[in-house]
Amino acid sequence: MREGLAHQEKRFADAFRIIEEAVAVRAFPGVSVAVTVSGELLALKSFGRFTFDCHSPTVTTKTIFDIASVTKVVATTSMAMILYERGLLDLEAPVVGVLPGFASDDPRRNEVSFRMLLTHSSGLPAYEKLFLRASTRKMLLDEAFKVLLKSSPGTHAEYSDIGFILLGVALERIAGEGLDTFVQREVFGPLGMVHTTFNPPVHSRHLIPPTAHDQSFRKRIIQGEVQDENASVPGGVAGHAGLFSTAEDVATFAQCMLNGGAPILRPETVTLFTRRESSPPGTSRALGWDTPSAPSQSGKYFSAASFGHLGYTGTSLWIDPERQLSVTFLTNRTWPDCANQAIKIIRPRFHDAVVEALNTAGT
Repeated sequence: MREGLAHQEKRFADAFRIIEEAVAVRAFPGVSVAVTVSGELLALKSFGRFTFDCHSPTVTTKTIFDIASVTKVVATTSMAMILYERGLLDLEAPVVGVLPGFASDDPRRNEVSFRMLLTHSSGLPAYEKLFLRASTRKMLLDEAFKVLLKSSPGTHAEYSDIGFILLGVALERIAGEGLDTFVQREVFGPLGMVHTTFNPPVHSRHLIPPTAHDQSFRKRIIQGEVQDENASVPGGVAGHAGLFSTAEDVATFAQCMLNGGAPILRPETVTLFTRRESSPPGTSRALGWDTPSAPSQSGKYFSAASFGHLGYTGTSLWIDPERQLSVTFLTNRTWPDCANQAIKIIRPRFHDAVVEALNTAGT
């Protein structure tokens, strides 16, 4: 899949220049990108350093990033797709049937289905600092079970980490094993994603850029462990965050999706999960995945059939089945803190430059 890399410097010169300029103005310390078209890897390139220190290690194509919420699609949604195919996951089933601790005196909670968790329409809020009220996995999950609904289930789409924390636990109970164990055997192993894992071993830490200098909660530099505090308390494995990967591994996963799921899923399953939902009104969500809505972080060229996801640490994956295109964009923009939002301008510009380069080349 690497033959096309010989021409990447010329073909993507404008796109690469956008990243080089972004690194120069400290939009983020380091970047690793990958572009695939029709099964061919046309770009695999790294930029910058682990931190803004000029003596910091250089980012390479082997650099492993905390992909944050891209975990939701690469790991959690993949697990949901596989369990769905095997007849073990009913999308319309109430979550309380698997997670009785989610029930309360609010009868609306009984209406929350697995589809609603996947499409972020459960009524749960976007985020809560559960880690401030919990010091163990059990305590954090107990707190997640008690989070109040913000709106009635199925009436409103609001991106929710809380919903995916619950989804991850529910899928684990259905499968009878941990999320990390399941996806390693069923997804990463079969696809050859050898650098993708939850909780990277300590000996690989030198390959992982730091994501934060946490001065309030953990009071240390976060490197080689998940940046998200709600994922750190339960041990680094959660449905909403925790996965680490390289740009090439994420591109390999993307190519699996473009191949109709082969060899781990059936084409009809991929189509079902990546198609934008028709309700609630105005939603951009598919099952687990997001789809482009102007203005989109995917830029202005990705088709309406496209699907993708963003990660808080400055990571993203966008896939366009009409173009047979995938773009992986991994950074640690949260270093040393999360204040810098420049990526929101740079990322769509990069995606646009990639598509324009492909159009010019007639690819």
